[in-house]
Amino acid sequence: MAAISTAASGTRYRWVVLVLCWAAFTMTSVDRATWGPAAGSVGDDLGVAVAGLGLFATTYYIGYVLSNVVGGFVADWVGSRVTVGLSILLSGGFMLAFGEADTRTMGLLFQACIGLCAGAELGAGVKLITSWFVPERRGFAMGVFMTATSLGLVIANAVVPTLIASHSWRTSYHLFGVISMVLGVLCLILLRPGPLVVREKGSGRPDLRPLLHNRSLLLLGLAGFCALWGTYGFVTWSNLLMVKGIGIDPVEAGTVVVIFGAVAVASKPVIGFIGDALGLSRKNLTIAILATFAVCLIAFSFANTVTQFLWIAPVLGIAAYVYSPVMLAMIPTLSGGQLAGSAAGGVNAFWQLGSTIVPTVVGLVYGATGSFQVVFLVLAAGPLLGIVPMLGLRTADIHEHLPPTASLNSGPTGQPLLATNGKD
Repeated sequence: MAAISTAASGTRYRWVVLVLCWAAFTMTSVDRATWGPAAGSVGDDLGVAVAGLGLFATTYYIGYVLSNVVGGFVADWVGSRVTVGLSILLSGGFMLAFGEADTRTMGLLFQACIGLCAGAELGAGVKLITSWFVPERRGFAMGVFMTATSLGLVIANAVVPTLIASHSWRTSYHLFGVISMVLGVLCLILLRPGPLVVREKGSGRPDLRPLLHNRSLLLLGLAGFCALWGTYGFVTWSNLLMVKGIGIDPVEAGTVVVIFGAVAVASKPVIGFIGDALGLSRKNLTIAILATFAVCLIAFSFANTVTQFLWIAPVLGIAAYVYSPVMLAMIPTLSGGQLAGSAAGGVNAFWQLGSTIVPTVVGLVYGATGSFQVVFLVLAAGPLLGIVPMLGLRTADIHEHLPPTASLNSGPTGQPLLATNGKD
């Protein structure tokens, strides 16, 4: 048991695993975000009207959500190393294929394939990190891992417009496709599962029934759905509504959104590090973040000048993103390491439904009321309601069991003590 503890906590190889998982997740995020700045050029080239461009994004997200669920299951069954490597390798291949598409039908097909491959990485990455980082150090690791979603958006929006101006939209898909494929090969060669999650001999297809009966895991999924309601509702509509609803200059509105997004990259690992260092309860920390998020959205709804928006944006940007690594770090603790991939993939797929539904709902609300304030109060209802299921999380639903010496704050059974390591 002491050897397991030393291997998990002392070896530097866990940082190699974290960097590779983070790099793979970053590239799948870049692949996803490339569509935004490239959409107009793709539409012009393939003869797709502006109204029809949304179908490409929808097709991608359908594939992405499906592969979240399937990919996590495959990671638990076949192995997380293979799942991460093939996920990024194949998504890169379909990025190259999309760069060669010359019809609307081919484009839609390849977008669906990119999503189907890219979404498998998350659950497998979470399982690998779980196998190398003890619970007391997992918050920071998940924080680093989750910077990928924000960083992918920044990279795509910084690089793609320049490539389109100097070459074409196809060049951006070719470039990111090649990088993704090279990274996929590196993951297949270098990634290894850690000692904290040991595959049982003779274990076949994973039994997912314990996940469906885990009340706290289901409540965590509901809380994340509510949280992403607020985050992606703001991301989708804030810029347009500041311009149309308040009359803010488009450049100034864009600055507000840039500040909102920029703080997320640094804040995710910081919140994980602070939570780990102070031994904060992740349940209570999430509740505090969601409450702050709701208050900031309410304050934003009452703002009506650029100065007010700029003051609120940094705090709002932090609160709108830092709950994700904290909540993600709770999933393996509730599911146990053996089913960490399936749990992370399934819960994240449900979380994504919030980001899928909210843009349409907000559009209907604004169309019916014409009120900037009402829209952001509706968004604030998401994280506020998300506090309710978080209150229902309970220690009895924990299924992660560590070797007694693998955690400094473990009880006599090897199960983490919730009061000190931030799991409750």
